[in-house]
Amino acid sequence: MGLFGRKKSEEKASSSPAGEVTLENGNSYHISQVVDCIGDSCPRPQLMTKKALAGAAAGEVIEVRVDNPTSMEAIPPMMPELDSAHLGTVKADRYWRVIVSRN
Repeated sequence: MGLFGRKKSEEKASSSPAGEVTLENGNSYHISQVVDCIGDSCPRPQLMTKKALAGAAAGEVIEVRVDNPTSMEAIPPMMPELDSAHLGTVKADRYWRVIVSRN
């Protein structure tokens, strides 16, 4: 078990499929993995996103859920260095859904 029991929820969140997402431009994507970073602050969401993308196959779409504005703004610019693409960001009720894809 990780510090304060966090590891158990990470394993659950990082492998659960989320179905489909339709972005503002009308494109729809099948989400193959969700990374739940709600309640986490920098740099944890960025590190968890990097880890998820490292284990993803080419073309896989990952949803990163963040409620920290700084993290939401920091994830898209790091995509080129991870051989990935930021597809879009969707505002949910209390968090953002940052949609990224492995190139």
